[in-house]
Amino acid sequence: MRNTIQRFGAAMFVPVLLFPAAGILLGLTVVLLNPHLFPFAIEGSIYVKIVNVFQKASLVLFQNMPMLFALGLPIALAKRASGRAVLAAFISYLTFNYFIGGILDIWSEQLEINYQVGQTGLTQIGGVLTLDTSIVGSIITAAFTVWIHNRYFDLRLPEWVNVFTGTPLIVIICFPLMLILAILTVLIWPPIQNGIQTLQSFILNSGVIGVWLFTFLERILIPTGLHHFIYGPIYFGPIVTDGGTVNYWISHISEFATSTKTLNELFPQGGFMLIGMGKVFGCAGISMAIYATAKPENKKMVSGLLIGATITAILTGITEPIEFTFIFIAPMLFVVHAFLAASMSTIMYMFGISGNFYLGIIDFIFQNWLPLGANHWEVYAIQIAIGLTFTVIYFFVFKFLILRFNLMTPGRSDKNIKLFTKSDYKKNKNQRVNKSKTDSVTIDSVTQQAIAFIEGLGGKGNIKQLTNCATRLRIQVDKPELVQEVDYFQNHGAINVVYQGQSLQIIVGLTVPQVREEMSTLLK
Repeated sequence: MRNTIQRFGAAMFVPVLLFPAAGILLGLTVVLLNPHLFPFAIEGSIYVKIVNVFQKASLVLFQNMPMLFALGLPIALAKRASGRAVLAAFISYLTFNYFIGGILDIWSEQLEINYQVGQTGLTQIGGVLTLDTSIVGSIITAAFTVWIHNRYFDLRLPEWVNVFTGTPLIVIICFPLMLILAILTVLIWPPIQNGIQTLQSFILNSGVIGVWLFTFLERILIPTGLHHFIYGPIYFGPIVTDGGTVNYWISHISEFATSTKTLNELFPQGGFMLIGMGKVFGCAGISMAIYATAKPENKKMVSGLLIGATITAILTGITEPIEFTFIFIAPMLFVVHAFLAASMSTIMYMFGISGNFYLGIIDFIFQNWLPLGANHWEVYAIQIAIGLTFTVIYFFVFKFLILRFNLMTPGRSDKNIKLFTKSDYKKNKNQRVNKSKTDSVTIDSVTQQAIAFIEGLGGKGNIKQLTNCATRLRIQVDKPELVQEVDYFQNHGAINVVYQGQSLQIIVGLTVPQVREEMSTLLK
């Protein structure tokens, strides 16, 4: 059950990875429309009209989040033929909403639902007016569809109905399931919506306590993979604001950029989007502490790992490469990390910081500082000052704890902590491997790594399940005793390996989607 939940949570990250690029484009368009920076940005001019076209296009992902999750989840959840699973999930999601639209069109009075465009709780999906189930509806329909896909996609039908084998069969099976799901949704979702609205008020009124608790839980649950279920419903679902906090900020960013009100007044929900503070400012301090406490002879090797991992964390908000270098070696440090990150976010919120700060410095710049800097630069200066102060706090606290308790962070022991360096990577890249029994060919580093990982996991027959999240491969094996030690995987490019019985996590880095895809191809 735990593996299933972790796998599902990791799948939610697939569509999320698309948002930073769209956010950069949106932030640039807001800046280009600022008349203080560009005097020729006059309302009604050709320049403004052209930029507005790009701005509308940059909103396509944020204003279609439910559809994005319906299409994105099957990519990670399908055990085979993921492209066909995406098609089936898309059809199921539309069928689900068309069923709801048809039911409401006929029985809206009996259900006491005001079935008109513009009414709260309703939205248009695929051209039909339906209940606004946000990402909840898309996740549930996608999950059902992928479950059916994984069970019956390879089912062989009799010759006379063989035309329905594969995706057509999945769609046929899902059709009545979507009807049942639509009926249940029509009956139970309106009361849930009322409950969510009450919950929104409660969370917003929780103030700094709510911000601290949310940030702490989001960080501390990272080792379990359950942190996706903490931030997902808030950032992309209706728990704090309709449509999610990310969509709300993006939809109102132009309005916020021209307002002189405080950020907390404009966007009180933004306190729950400050988890990027620990990623940007915290990870920098952690890296410096790990480097400072490493043995002199290991410092060069440690820096080879930490420089890339720290830059990744600061720029993109992907912290797992650096966090997983110590998370299972010294869990005490991770608890301290979660505490300091929550405290930093809370203090910043108290000083008026609010906005879309849940990833890295790229989003900080393009979705906050650049578009809103003209009217809010003072509070951003305070934000940077507090952040750098916490970088120093992180450094001294981590350094003290590592030395005081003699924690075996990377570089302090040579046992099972051989760190991946650029020289190791280049060495692997130049090797030649046998692609078949008859042909020996030079292959790229990703394929090389995939082959090595499969061999290290005990071969194809020993791998029961394979998936990934942002930086980790998640694997279930049949016989753990056939799996190689951590040194083997690190010699082939892994940052670290976490062993949990039949479950393993191989920390790879940002190339993990390519490695997983190559491994899946080889396993077929």
